[in-house]
Amino acid sequence: MISASIKGKFEAIIGKENMMESQAQRLVYSYDATPNVQALPDLVLAPRSTQEVVNIVNVCREEKIPIVPRGSGSNLCAGTVPIAGGVVLLFKHMNRILEVDEDNLTVTVQPGVITQNLIEAVERRGLFYPPDPSSMKISTIGGNINENSGGLRGLKYGVTADYVMGLEAVLANGEIIRTGGKLAKDVAGYNLTQLLVGSEGTLAIITEATLKLIPKPESKKTMLALYENIDAAAQSVSKIIAAQMIPATLEFLDQPTLQAVEDFSQIGLPTDVEAVLLIEQDGTKEVVARDVEKMAAICTESGAVSVKIAATAEEAEALTTARRAALSALARLKPTTILEDATVPRSEIANMVKAINEIAEKHQVKICTFGHAGDGNLHPTCPTDARDEEEMARVEAAFADIFDQAIRLGGTITGEHGVGMVKAPYLEWKVGSAGIAVMKGIKQALDPQQILNPGKVFTEETRKRLVVST
Repeated sequence: MISASIKGKFEAIIGKENMMESQAQRLVYSYDATPNVQALPDLVLAPRSTQEVVNIVNVCREEKIPIVPRGSGSNLCAGTVPIAGGVVLLFKHMNRILEVDEDNLTVTVQPGVITQNLIEAVERRGLFYPPDPSSMKISTIGGNINENSGGLRGLKYGVTADYVMGLEAVLANGEIIRTGGKLAKDVAGYNLTQLLVGSEGTLAIITEATLKLIPKPESKKTMLALYENIDAAAQSVSKIIAAQMIPATLEFLDQPTLQAVEDFSQIGLPTDVEAVLLIEQDGTKEVVARDVEKMAAICTESGAVSVKIAATAEEAEALTTARRAALSALARLKPTTILEDATVPRSEIANMVKAINEIAEKHQVKICTFGHAGDGNLHPTCPTDARDEEEMARVEAAFADIFDQAIRLGGTITGEHGVGMVKAPYLEWKVGSAGIAVMKGIKQALDPQQILNPGKVFTEETRKRLVVST
């Protein structure tokens, strides 16, 4: 518990109106979008500036109080659950777009800016910020940076890390560092910017970011290809890439996911096929028209039973929106929905989907699969019920097998969701003991008191998801 005298120090820094300490207020920030993981913070603080963050960190350092930086809590790895109690930092006041620099094609923002708000703001100037996590309507840039979020456009444009040029961050000792900047080239020393991206708030607290922008694509087209077997869909993916075309979006949905999405969105999606590919291309009108025609032909030649190109922008947007709603759609099926993100080389997509189905049958659980086929990032999703302990044990065993199979196929345990708590027990499977030792050494150097988001990435907890008493 945090004493009254220490609370008085925090109040002096940010004002009483920016402190939340009631049971109800703390309960709101005891969980994130990860099912079945919860722990109460001792206090929730909303700083208004970098200096206030520094002052808060200094108090926490002196008193050895854990600090959990938090965006909108949309992450799926329990990355922002305050497992050790302490202070949750909210950035609702630090939510401004500070500068759009059209000369250098950059935008500088505070961590609390909503991703979609940023995208829309720069598009009004004819510019483009490509990272588009499915949660972009609510997720924040600070959260995207901490988790190195991906999105539907990741195949062509990359992930958050590819657009972070510079950061301002507060270290565990209260010092402010600035990394990178607006430079197109900068190899002065270690790449601290990229070290902090994806570090899940365990190494520093991001207080400002300079992001790369690109010109907004002139046009785009969207199409839907339907398949009676998964192999044909996977073959289409490989052939499109082999033809040296990189679509902006190349998404996969299996039949159970498709059924759930159609029940949710009611836009007329077919539900009697084994798999669908949602493909979008953007660029100049000539390139888009050429590529879409070629990709449609490849899909047909590879066994698609139907290929339909969206006739209007509204129809295209409806298809993309429906795909973004996959998690919401699946969440309606059962009280608990566990969504993961095993990633494999794109050539192994069909083998991975088959393995997921076999693993689901082995453990007698329902798993629906969708994801970013173009970059091999699949989202096996299990509708279940956390109240059924026996079923939950089978679900956890199934996901352990899925992660193991992904690694065997040359993949990884997470492509965009992060490690947090729930993936921590599997991290060594991917990086090895030497890799874990290097990461722990970095953590120890930057946060010797272990106050920044403790219990994440390196937790020694059991693989079972746990509910911590509130």
